[in-house]
Amino acid sequence: MAARVTTVAFQGVEARPVDVEVQLTGSEQVFVIVGLGDKAVGESRERVRAAFAGLGLALPAKRIICNLAPADLPKEGSHYDLPIALAVMAAMGIVPPDALNGWAAMGELSLDGRVVAAAGALPAAVA
Repeated sequence: MAARVTTVAFQGVEARPVDVEVQLTGSEQVFVIVGLGDKAVGESRERVRAAFAGLGLALPAKRIICNLAPADLPKEGSHYDLPIALAVMAAMGIVPPDALNGWAAMGELSLDGRVVAAAGALPAAVA
């Protein structure tokens, strides 16, 4: 079962909803992010890994597949860090998956696990 968290992608000043889906499979320790993300989105996997370590957590020794849907919508920025981390924690059972329903998350993670402010909060709230 995939864990889901909602966030947004920005197109100009407009925000469009994006589902962050995470599934843990197999025993190969790999972290893959798919769904037309730019370089900052690809780097999220390292910020999430470091933030987990900073909080005393470890990523599971499994294949982590993170899908940013819809896949044809370009995703830019570091504000995907927090929703990816939350979806991973939900997939691991640390956060109850239903606790994330009805919420949208956005924020960059520092290497010690703190949430850093991200631009675009107003359009995200409107969306």
